[in-house]
Amino acid sequence: MSVFLDSELTASERTEDARFRVIPVPLERTVSYGSGTAKGPDAIIEASNELERITGHAEPCVEGIFTESPLDCDGPQPEVMERLAQRTEAAVQTGKVPVTLGGEHSLSFGAVMGVARALKQPIGVVQIDAHADLRDAYQGKKHSHASVMHLLAEEGIRLAQFGVRAFSTEEAQSRLRNHVFHVDAEELVTGNIHSVDLPGDFPELVYVSFDVDGLDPSLMPATGTPVPGGLGYYQALHLVEHALKGRKCVGFDVVELAPDGNAAWDFTAAQIVYRLMAAC
Repeated sequence: MSVFLDSELTASERTEDARFRVIPVPLERTVSYGSGTAKGPDAIIEASNELERITGHAEPCVEGIFTESPLDCDGPQPEVMERLAQRTEAAVQTGKVPVTLGGEHSLSFGAVMGVARALKQPIGVVQIDAHADLRDAYQGKKHSHASVMHLLAEEGIRLAQFGVRAFSTEEAQSRLRNHVFHVDAEELVTGNIHSVDLPGDFPELVYVSFDVDGLDPSLMPATGTPVPGGLGYYQALHLVEHALKGRKCVGFDVVELAPDGNAAWDFTAAQIVYRLMAAC
């Protein structure tokens, strides 16, 4: 079985006692433009072997990273979501941080709901994304990558979105109805904004959902729905890191990598995963 950061971890850093639980989810069910997300987790894990132990000023691997077996993504989508929810719930119940590698963005519903079940406290989602993902359904599919945040909002999960630059009238209305906090890409990029304070009443327990298409396509073209005008690499990470100040990260996912043969994009996604570990 492939192991995240396999080339760097010591024997004691890769045991089941590790703080970070990597859960590969090769899900590709509702993609609507480009394809390839099923290969994302393997590509991220393979590229992680080229990472260095230190990212920024932190060395998250000293707290341990355990890579679980890939999730079975066969069968009806609700069953896949429940299998993933059981994985993230089990991780949080034992004091670990679930790190879900996608796969398409629809998986965030299962990942977040498992964390919420384990904590039994209000949680909020900080989302980096080119899209709002707030449609009631998309192309007839309720559990779609384009409706995942709508499903979470219906469950009472608070949302904070950064970097969105493509959304529908339906999603704009959903933002108002569900009191979604957001600062969109044009404001962030043209203003070179790297930090935004979350509302004072935003939950202290935060789950981060990082869709790689939140980055500008010049930095991350290997995704099914690249949209121009995206966030910079450090800008996206700084936005997440600032949002987590004074709050606790209870899990995160990195989704929508669609490997295209250029290892640079796989490495970028792996580095994002590791940097987010450092932020938790």
